[in-house]
Formats: sequence, C-alpha cells, structure tokens
Amino acid sequence: MATFTLIDEIRSHTVDATVRDDAVRVAPETVARALGWELKPQGLCRDDTCIPVRERDALVDRDGIDLATLARLLDRPIALDPAERAAVLGASAGTRADRLASLEAPDFTLPDLDARSHSLAGYRGRKVLLIAWASW
Repeated sequence: MATFTLIDEIRSHTVDATVRDDAVRVAPETVARALGWELKPQGLCRDDTCIPVRERDALVDRDGIDLATLARLLDRPIALDPAERAAVLGASAGTRADRLASLEAPDFTLPDLDARSHSLAGYRGRKVLLIAWASW
C-alpha cells in the first residue's frame, strides 16, 4: 500500500493505493469518496446514473479498483504515472463538448501585478478582455 495523488480534473485527493507493475488499484470506498462512483451489483453508480460493468474481474480484485479500467468505463482520459504515484482523470469528451457549446469560460483565479487575486466568476455578466502571453 502506498500514498498516491489522484486528481479529478482539478480536485486533488491523497489516497492509499496498491501499485503493481503499471497497474494502480484503490479501494472501492476510496473511489466512492474521491470520485463519487460506487461499485454496486448493477455496475458503477453515481446518483441515478449506473454504468454496467461487463468485465468486473478486470475492474476490481482483492487490491481494489483498477484506475485505468475505471477511466475507460467512464470514458475519461487518464494520465497515470505509477513511479511518481500520481494519476489525473480528465473530463470526458462529452463533458468537454458541453462546456465548449455553452461558450462559458471555466472559473479561474490569477494575481494581478500588485499580487491581488482576481477570479473570473467575479466578472460574470460583464465583458472581460484577457490578455495572455507565453514565451514558447
């Protein structure tokens, strides 16, 4: 058992995980607490949504739920680095498409030149000009 960083889009969770070769497994209770998905007889469920799990043995064993298989079932991209003890679950293609179609920028907070923080949410309903620069 090892400490592992699991990032769900932008939320970071420190969890206990079993790392074997390139596979990372976490307890079903941890998946429920961190990601909101609970393993039930009918499949992976969150609220009223359930995803059937046909290959249950590939998803879960005595060490827990396999993160790569979980990501595949949820149709979410995953960046997994067992050596660094970190994984990032990205948004599904459907979720990204919905966000783009809404034309609403996600909230973020950045400091100005005087180190005062400004959040985009504080400017909702007003026009904002955002200038970005990168050296690459």
